[in-house]
Amino acid sequence: MTQNNRHTARFGRILGARGWAGRGAAWLTLAAIGAGAVAQTVPDQQVPDTSLNIPANLQIFGKLDPNVRKPTAIVNNTVITGTDVDQRLALTVFNNGGRGPDPAQVDEFKLQILRQLIDETLQIQEAKSAEITVTGAELDQSEAGLAKRFNMTVPQLRVALRKAGSSERSLRRAIEGELAWSRYLRRKVEPFVNVGDEEVAAIQKRIEASRGTEEYNLREIYLSANDANRAEVFAKAKQIIAEIQKAQQPFELFARNFSEASTRAVGGDLGWIRLATLPQPLAEAAQQMQEGQVAGPIATPGGFSILYLTDKRTIGAADPRDAKLSLKQLTVSFPPGTTQAQAQVRAATFAKTVQSIQGCGTVAKVAATINAEVVDNDSIRIRDLPVQLQKIMVNLQVGQATPPFGSPTEGVRALVLCGRDDAQQSSVPGAAQIQGQLEQQRVNLRAQSKLRDLRRDAVIEYR
Repeated sequence: MTQNNRHTARFGRILGARGWAGRGAAWLTLAAIGAGAVAQTVPDQQVPDTSLNIPANLQIFGKLDPNVRKPTAIVNNTVITGTDVDQRLALTVFNNGGRGPDPAQVDEFKLQILRQLIDETLQIQEAKSAEITVTGAELDQSEAGLAKRFNMTVPQLRVALRKAGSSERSLRRAIEGELAWSRYLRRKVEPFVNVGDEEVAAIQKRIEASRGTEEYNLREIYLSANDANRAEVFAKAKQIIAEIQKAQQPFELFARNFSEASTRAVGGDLGWIRLATLPQPLAEAAQQMQEGQVAGPIATPGGFSILYLTDKRTIGAADPRDAKLSLKQLTVSFPPGTTQAQAQVRAATFAKTVQSIQGCGTVAKVAATINAEVVDNDSIRIRDLPVQLQKIMVNLQVGQATPPFGSPTEGVRALVLCGRDDAQQSSVPGAAQIQGQLEQQRVNLRAQSKLRDLRRDAVIEYR
């Protein structure tokens, strides 16, 4: 895979997996302040321990209505218009299969998109100051890669974007921002990140000592509560859970919007942890959860928690989801303009045909009867598949096919299992793997610090 194609794939994951907020940005809860008041008094409360000299009983003079700040800004002489914001939001909706935010949340998302575009502009400007540019040919190559991902030609992709309310200009700008910032980090940050051999050896030793221990990869939304508002906060937590289940958007977006814990900035990610390190109510809830489940509201002394289990593992034990599969994928695409009724008919025909498959040797013949495309993959792990497919593939026998899956925009697919290399007992990660992970973590931390500096020094004018 070429360097540009790697970044093309990364860009697709960013828009698709992280939903509306885009690259690492956070939702923010907007507190509207009453329009009629000139000075407002905040009730006495404990002042957070910060480096800021904030009085305990403060007054706010004047008012701030976030809706007055229109989605237009000038960032170091680069203009971001309301059209830029609208088109980027439409691009995100397009990449999420047409699923958009609730109408009541559109203004919030536009403000978030504006922040994302400001960060992106600062990153491109900083890269150019370091004489890092992205050529038109590189943008063409990345755009072609994305078009292929949607089973379209580049002209077809551009037409589809315009119909969705976006444009190729918005797409290419997003690609430019991703490529420029990645190259900047490789040139200006990565060379100065070092990980010592002793540090790597110490981590390997700790992992070896932890064999047989269960670990859980959890995300959390934490809401603080006291005796006076406990019932109100509990109701709010219940509402958040209902919205998570209804919205079908990543849990981390809700964590960034609602959580009051310090992990809010990373989407509520608690990382891989052992239950013994958690408060007892959280540990008991996590122990009963399956991957992909949400639990809560869970009462704690200081408030309520909502947990989401992304994964769990036993250190040193073989995990069936680490098995490598040899697969054949059948795909039937829907031409642009296909109606819902036509898609359902073709999907039903596809499902019936897949049932006639008797081993991988018959796949090509069966696919030809319905004009399906066949793609081979001989090295995919079960855990690299979506959660819904993981549960199917763990129990699938060689020669069997999955039920059809897909979407009206990307067509219908089925996987046929041709072979399986079962997972072996896991060993301690190699020194190179641990070193690479540590280096990447430190590069990310320095990148976040650099972006904060760019925001602090920027001249931004809102119109």
